[in-house]
This record gives sequence, structure tokens and C-alpha cells, in this order.
Amino acid sequence: MKSRIFVIAALATLLSSCGFTVPVAVISSNGEVMRGTATAAVSGGTFAVAGKLKGKETKCAGTYNALDQSVTISMPVQCSDGRKGFVIATREANKIDGSGRVRLNDGTEADFVFGKAAAAF
Repeated sequence: MKSRIFVIAALATLLSSCGFTVPVAVISSNGEVMRGTATAAVSGGTFAVAGKLKGKETKCAGTYNALDQSVTISMPVQCSDGRKGFVIATREANKIDGSGRVRLNDGTEADFVFGKAAAAF
């Protein structure tokens, strides 16, 4: 019985630390690019990007339900300069690559890509 509990505990620890990280690139209408990563794990998903947005160095980040299998998901985003909004992401069939749109409360909008396409930025 003790060995079974040990195996279950070890498996739970292993699964909670499993995950994968892909590159993310946010591209504004004036050509500014923010770069970062998105990480999906059993414990949850996170994303963070940094770079210029409307001419100012900015960091933006958020969380999402990494277990959600929907093709399109919505995620809240918060930026270091106080702006906040939502990210709408559409995943390709492999669930690793995709694209989407960022909309912030000051009217800022930008496109983004993640996975293989983001590696080119």
C-alpha cells in the first residue's frame, strides 16, 4: 500500500511539472513587435511578452486554462503600464501553433502568432 501511494505521489508531481513552451510574437499595426513565450502545463497556462507597444517599452502577461481543448479561447491580459484587455487565440489542429488578436482597454489592437510562426520574429 505504501508503494502505491508513493507511485501516485510521484506521478502527480511529475504531471504537475510537465508542460511545453512556445514562442509568441505580438505585431502592432505600425510594425512594433513584442516577443515572449506561452507555456501550457497541467497546472495551468501562462503567457508573457515584452517590447514596444505604441512607442513605449511594455510587458504584458496573462493566464489561461491549458486544459481547455476549444479551438478558440479567450484570455485576460494585463500590461505593466496599466492597460488591460483580452486576447482571442485560435489554435491550429496541433494545438501548439496559432494566431489571434489582442484588444486593450485604451483601444490598442494588435495581431499575434504563437508556435512555429512566432519563431521567425
